[in-house]
Amino acid sequence: MKRREENLRGHKYIISGGGTGGHIFPALAIANALMENNPANEILFVGAEGRMEMEKIPAAGYRIIGLPITGIQRSLSLSNLSFPYKLIKSLWQAGKIISSFKPDAVIGVGGYASAAIVYAASLKKIPTLIQEQNSYAGLTNKILSKKAKRICVAFEGMEKYFPSDKITITGNPVRSEILDIKNIDRQEAKQLIGLNPNKRTLLVIGGSLGARTINTSVQAGLETLAKNDIQVIWQTGKFGYDPARAAGFENARVFDFIKDMSGAYAAADAVISRAGAISVSELCIAGKACILVPSPNVAEDHQSKNAFALVNKNAALMIKDSDAENTLINQAIELLNDAPKRDILAGNISALAKPYATKLIIEEINKLTLDS
Repeated sequence: MKRREENLRGHKYIISGGGTGGHIFPALAIANALMENNPANEILFVGAEGRMEMEKIPAAGYRIIGLPITGIQRSLSLSNLSFPYKLIKSLWQAGKIISSFKPDAVIGVGGYASAAIVYAASLKKIPTLIQEQNSYAGLTNKILSKKAKRICVAFEGMEKYFPSDKITITGNPVRSEILDIKNIDRQEAKQLIGLNPNKRTLLVIGGSLGARTINTSVQAGLETLAKNDIQVIWQTGKFGYDPARAAGFENARVFDFIKDMSGAYAAADAVISRAGAISVSELCIAGKACILVPSPNVAEDHQSKNAFALVNKNAALMIKDSDAENTLINQAIELLNDAPKRDILAGNISALAKPYATKLIIEEINKLTLDS
């Protein structure tokens, strides 16, 4: 009876992660599921000041506190001189947040702030869970794993980075609307975006911040795509939006950020994408033939490792960022002209989907509150 009353009362959770959509979308998926399970739960987000989460999380209806923490620049930079001060201040503030909010558990999904708040929670003996999205674990999560109670991962073989007794393979949580893609009619989705329902359609996504190489490759190839009777849905990111709009080709619908990703995926016959972990997870659920162009500007080249996890199972094609401007558009046209190849890739990538990832992660979070 006591446990039932406790469940009705709800629990308090801190969720931390941000910097890119690859951290923010899983964090929101987890938060939404926790609230659906029990509306009496209370959730506080902790992010990094000036980062994307400080805008996206409040827009989704949740409270967020920002820490001054930043990362270390890999190139020589004066900003690195302030890193120790910002780290110490962030750890101090994280400790104050823990003491004030008194969470039952803390969940870290990656990003600068995640490191500070999860570490601070572990010092205060608050149960912690970290969610590693990539096939290659970052340094921060490797360090945090020593203190974390549970570790949810998306790929097999992660015991080489984390204690095996803490690991649960759950997959990556994705936006709930992505799970409904296969119920959306492709032709209707094209019409809603303002495209010809009978033409082959290429979806181009470079992540929530955009991808310069992909953008320049597509912009240079729009005329060639049009000549091949191919239309384009193009998410440029905010920095690539104005140049893309200036190109002015009728066969492209250009967005700085696509809010209705389920409709965009449904409309696509093939996809060009970076190989961030959440993008890969969404592509698996969408079941789309894709060409992955891993970003070279990420720690330990982890996007290439994510891509190879699919390529090695004939579930995706991959082009190096350095080769994209010369080969990407021709490869996309070749794929769109080869329906049997698309069917094979789509079938193989669908087999890798983990649509119940969020549910499994919530189960692990619930274990934390039961054990504490």
